[in-house]
Amino acid sequence: MNTEDLNHVALHVSDLDESRKFYGELLGLEKIKRPDFNFPGEWYRLGESQELHLIAGREDEMNSSSRGNHYALGVKSMNEAEAYLAEKGVPHTPRQVRPDGAFQIYCEDPDGYWIEFCQNNIG
Repeated sequence: MNTEDLNHVALHVSDLDESRKFYGELLGLEKIKRPDFNFPGEWYRLGESQELHLIAGREDEMNSSSRGNHYALGVKSMNEAEAYLAEKGVPHTPRQVRPDGAFQIYCEDPDGYWIEFCQNNIG
């Protein structure tokens, strides 16, 4: 099997309105058309071709952490990402530097999913 790319990340959320505010308004992700499923949700663009799929109705306990279950979004400038999050009032961790030189910061969404913002400084 030859995979082409990461198509989407799906998150089961407890409060779709809160998640819409976080991802659409605070993070500024572009909302995209979602098929007419028989359950509520919202889709957003991640980068050029990846997507974030929010699926409403989560009632079970969530397990996420910066070192464990999380997903990462690449950014062109960590300085800009940190300034943007600060301007929007989104709490985030201090910048870390991975052993390969990449910059990382993390924040949590309303459900407690951890999101990494990463600037690759390799090459």
